[in-house]
Amino acid sequence: MLPSGPAFDAKKYLEEQTREILSRMEHFNNKLYLEFGGKLLFDYHASRVLPGYDPNVKMQLLHQFRDKIDLILCIHAGDIARKKIRADFGITYDIDALKLIDDLRIDWGLEVTAVVITRFDDQVSAQTFKNKLERRNVRVYTHRATKGYPTDVDTIVSDEGYGCNSYIETTHPLVVVAGPGPGSGKMGTCLSQLYHEYKRGRQAGYAKFETFPIWNLPLKHPVNLAYEAATADMKDVNVIDPFHLEAYGTTTVNYNRDVEAFPLLNRIFHKITGKESFYSSPTDMGVNRIAFGIIDHEAVEEAARQEVIRRVLQTRCDYILGQSDKEEVERVELLMNELDVQVEGRPVVLPARDAAEKARQKNKGNQGVFCGAALQLKDGEIITGKNSPLMHASTSAILNAIKHMAGIPGQIHLITPGIIDAIGTMKWEVKGAESVSLDLEEALIAVGASAQGSDATKKAIKQLKHLRGCSMHLTHIPSPGDEAGLRTLGIDVTSDPHFATECLYIT
Repeated sequence: MLPSGPAFDAKKYLEEQTREILSRMEHFNNKLYLEFGGKLLFDYHASRVLPGYDPNVKMQLLHQFRDKIDLILCIHAGDIARKKIRADFGITYDIDALKLIDDLRIDWGLEVTAVVITRFDDQVSAQTFKNKLERRNVRVYTHRATKGYPTDVDTIVSDEGYGCNSYIETTHPLVVVAGPGPGSGKMGTCLSQLYHEYKRGRQAGYAKFETFPIWNLPLKHPVNLAYEAATADMKDVNVIDPFHLEAYGTTTVNYNRDVEAFPLLNRIFHKITGKESFYSSPTDMGVNRIAFGIIDHEAVEEAARQEVIRRVLQTRCDYILGQSDKEEVERVELLMNELDVQVEGRPVVLPARDAAEKARQKNKGNQGVFCGAALQLKDGEIITGKNSPLMHASTSAILNAIKHMAGIPGQIHLITPGIIDAIGTMKWEVKGAESVSLDLEEALIAVGASAQGSDATKKAIKQLKHLRGCSMHLTHIPSPGDEAGLRTLGIDVTSDPHFATECLYIT
C-alpha cells in the first residue's frame, strides 16, 4: 500500500539539523570542516525510504548558511579513470561533478570554492578533467595518496604526509566537503585541512553530516538494512558502536568502516591538535537528526522493505551485465530474507510478468521475446503494457498510463501513424536497425511531434509530469533508449535479470 500522506517531516528535520550544525560551529570556534556523507543533491535513496523527504533537503539546509559557507568538492582520480557511473543519472562521476557545480551555482546561488582530485597519480583522464575545470576558472587541487597512511601516524601528520597537500584557502566559518559518491577522499581532505589550520594557529574542528545508518534506530530496523543493501558493493555492515557503548552506556548504530577507522582517527586528531580527541565515539562525530523527522514509522518501514526489494532486483541485473559479483547479489538477498519479503512483494512485479505472459499466449507459435511492463500511478492503480512490432513494453505502458490519466479512450492513438512510419524508415535505412519498434525515448519525441494536430495528444502530454516518482517494473533489462526515457520522466524502474534479445550489442 502507498502511504496516504508523508511519513517524514522535512521541516522538523531541517530545524533539528540546523541547530546541531550551529552548535558544532560554536564548539569549534567558528571554523568547522563538515564532511557530507551521501549525495549532496538528488538523494533519491533517502526519498524512497523516507516518504516525504525532499531529495534536495540538504541543499535547503546549506542555503540557510549561504553567507557562512565554503564548498569543497572531492573526486577520486581512480573513479575518473575507471569512468565510475552514478546509476540514478547514468553519467560518470566526473560529469556528475560538473553537473553538481552547475546545479549549485545556477539553482542555489552557491559557488564551489575548489575541486580536489584525491589520490592523484598523474592519470591522464584526471589531468584532462583538471585542465577542463581550470580553463573554466574553477580552482583545482591535486592530493596524492598520503604517505604513511594508514599505519604510520607520525608520517601521516607531518610535512611528508598531510603537509604535502596544498592548503585550500577558505574564508567562511563552515566548510562543507562533499563528493559525487563514497570513497571520494572527503575525510582525507578534511584532515589535511585541519593539519594546515593548526599549523597556522587556527583551532578548527571536524564533523560528519550523516543520514544513514540512523544511529538512534535499532540495528535491524528496515531503514538501516536498506542502507546495507544500498552499499553492498562497498561491503558496508551496520554494527553497534562499541566506543559509544563504552563511553556512555548507550547503544547506537554505526557502520563497520567508521568503527574500524575510529582508533586511527583518534590518534590523528591527537597528533594534529596536541590534545585529547574531539570525540569519544564515531557516533559522536556524526551530525544526524534524521530520526526526529520520522512521523509515520510503519510507512517508513514498508518503504525501506520496498527499497531492499528494489536493490535485489537491481543487483541481479548488475550481475547479468557484469557490473557486480555473486557475493554482492547474495548479500542483498540475505537482507531481503532477513526482512521476510520477496521480489514479488514489489506491487508492479507480478502485473508486468502477467502482461508478458498474456502477450506470449496471444502470439503462440510466433518467435521472439515477449516483454511486459507495469507502472503504478500515484493513486495506486497499476497500468500495464507489452512489446509489439511498433513499440517496446515500457513505451506501451507509458502511453497507456497517460491516456488513462487524461481520460482518453484506449483506441485513440497519441502518435500520428505517419510519424511512426518515418521513424521506422529512418531506423531501418539509416541506422540499420533490425527492429523499427519505438523505444521510450523515441516515443516521447514522436508524441511531442504529434501534438500539433491532436488535442488528445496535447492533453495526454500534460500528464507526463505526474509520472515522476512512480514505480515501474519490466520483465527484461531496458534498452538504452528505454532507460534514457524513464530517467527523463523520473520513474523508479526495476527489471527482471533477462535480456530482450539474444544480441550482445544493444542499441
